[in-house]
Amino acid sequence: MKEVLLLNADYEPLNVCHMRRAMALILLGKAEVLEIDELPLRTAGGELPAPSVVKMRYHVRRPMPQLRLSRHSILARDRYTCQYCGVKGKDLTLDHVVPRWLGGPQTWDNLVACCRKCNLKKGDKTPNQAHMKLKTVPRRPHFIPYISLPAYLKAQNRGDWSLYIPYFEAFGPEAEA
Repeated sequence: MKEVLLLNADYEPLNVCHMRRAMALILLGKAEVLEIDELPLRTAGGELPAPSVVKMRYHVRRPMPQLRLSRHSILARDRYTCQYCGVKGKDLTLDHVVPRWLGGPQTWDNLVACCRKCNLKKGDKTPNQAHMKLKTVPRRPHFIPYISLPAYLKAQNRGDWSLYIPYFEAFGPEAEA
């Protein structure tokens, strides 16, 4: 199903929602279309322009977003790349740099994306003990995106959304190199 960027009345990104939700907001008069997708929306009555970016007509109050420590956030932070061998893919696990049995905490600084092969090789050892080196030092992102980190990274790749998504250097295209 197609996804639509939902903005607050002040153009702050609120969410990425499905086309059905965006159309409901538009038809109820709660939102207006800012950008249109190139592929039209087919209905029983014909074709309608499909929204790509929608802005709420009124301001939605919400608490300050919190960057949650989750599997998806760690994988997105590491750009779905194994931090030991550099292999990219969706079939990754999480690895504790300092193993839990040695007192390694469940924090941003101790969790990295890891392929199954490297995870088995490292086992319950530290990277030094396993003779493995991290590609990058794991850190908590120093910003709080308005939308979830995986949705933010996906949104960066959409040209029609780039005007409305704030840019953070840590996750820019040059950060991949």
